[in-house]
Amino acid sequence: MSEVRALMLGDVIGEPGLKALFAGLGELVRRLKADLVVANGENAAGGFGITEEEARKLFSLGVHVITSGNHVWEKKGATELLDSTERLLRPANYPPGAPGRGLALLEAGGADWAVLNLQGREGLYPIDCPFRTADALLEKIRDEKPGALVLVDFHAESNEEKEALGLYLDGRISALAGTHTHVQTADERLLPKGTGYLTDLGMTGPEDSVIGVKTDICLKRSLTQIPIKMETAEGPATIKGALFTIDRESGRCLKVERIRD
Repeated sequence: MSEVRALMLGDVIGEPGLKALFAGLGELVRRLKADLVVANGENAAGGFGITEEEARKLFSLGVHVITSGNHVWEKKGATELLDSTERLLRPANYPPGAPGRGLALLEAGGADWAVLNLQGREGLYPIDCPFRTADALLEKIRDEKPGALVLVDFHAESNEEKEALGLYLDGRISALAGTHTHVQTADERLLPKGTGYLTDLGMTGPEDSVIGVKTDICLKRSLTQIPIKMETAEGPATIKGALFTIDRESGRCLKVERIRD
């Protein structure tokens, strides 16, 4: 087969998100014939951060690479976990000296893959430039794994910044999917030079919630402007993400399909 498929999943929110993956990811992968599964796990531990326990669960369920974002540092032991777990990524554009790594190179489904995790700066922290970091790491990928199919999880607040990076990398990567907002966008498309794109994958988490958080807490925060501690909502959860069908030889994305399961 000249085509391979990458399933990228939006932010996994606490226990409801993990339960949804336990119940449905295996069948979803079989139905979609996905060769690679990437999931953003920065909210897997009670809605904020990730520990070894959640990482182990995600890998056991069939996730090949766990990406993250600004909340990956929340839990005690994050430094040790990031340093010791090769396929658990933090955004690559944190300054030198930060623990962990932002790039994973692997083989799955008979293809070589490079999964790159980046974080935006608009509305978030003024870390290193994601555009220049991407340039540097694409050179590294060409040297170490020529021909690898490159996927980017861009964890960013700004839709403008996400579209800009997608177009900046168009033709140099196979797919870019945004995370962080927990709201799935409806702008899946093939960019002019062959990169698959979606502004945000959405979240894998509780439906009856405000971006995964208990509704009553979010309403109180909005009405009072008091920073009440947020708690993960309970109840049925939905898996959201996107499937990217990619030509193995050229690296061009052939099709982007939003997933809601």
